[in-house]
Amino acid sequence: MSHFSSPSLGSRLLAWMPFVLSAAAVALVIELSISRPLAGAVLGAFAAALAISELRVRRRVRRLLASGDIHAVLGVWEAALSRLPNRETMGPLFIATAFAANGMTERARRALARSVRGQAWDSAVEQRLFVETLLDAFEGERQRALERAEEIHCLPLPTASPFLRARVLLLRHALVALARAFARTSTPDDARLLERAAHKSPLVHWAMRYAAAIAHIDHREPERARALIASAPRWPEESAFHFFHEEIVAELSAPASA
Repeated sequence: MSHFSSPSLGSRLLAWMPFVLSAAAVALVIELSISRPLAGAVLGAFAAALAISELRVRRRVRRLLASGDIHAVLGVWEAALSRLPNRETMGPLFIATAFAANGMTERARRALARSVRGQAWDSAVEQRLFVETLLDAFEGERQRALERAEEIHCLPLPTASPFLRARVLLLRHALVALARAFARTSTPDDARLLERAAHKSPLVHWAMRYAAAIAHIDHREPERARALIASAPRWPEESAFHFFHEEIVAELSAPASA
């Protein structure tokens, strides 16, 4: 496991800056609405328009990531990946993440093999472990997946805003729950945690939903499991999700699941 030094005061302040600026903007709108109503109304309308536009973009991105169309996702990412720093390392790593999140284990392994080992590779320890945990869980290496997920869980949190840190924590907890679900050792709370992660992290939407469905089956909640996979896309046979879906449907159709 890699070891990280404690973040400096300056880096911690920078991590809080977006939160502080957002709060300051809200305070400015309130102040203007009291002292100069017209200016406050204009600024408020402008801020609302920006927020609505951002929400629409986020919804489109969420729909795309949850569509199961890996080629569309990579097509949208193409320009951004070409501008990444250390793109020889990070580009293939992000591609591997997308493939793994859609159950395409062989393509993910090939993308990982293309990622250049170096300083960026060492720094991206959480990203690498995340991809490898998904792959191990989907490929049947259940114990290794559990070990990798626990390793991620013990990593120091990144220097970031409190909202981003909360998302990282949620994803780490959910990854442990996913590994437990595929090992058929889930706890009663795992399914709800996985459903929450599926909603908050659209890239791993279906990975988390299939894990949640397995957890619901193991805890005698077949209807919740059935609802989770009812809207799943038609997965290509190269995706592990194609087989997971068939197995879950078969298990839910068995008399014991009634």
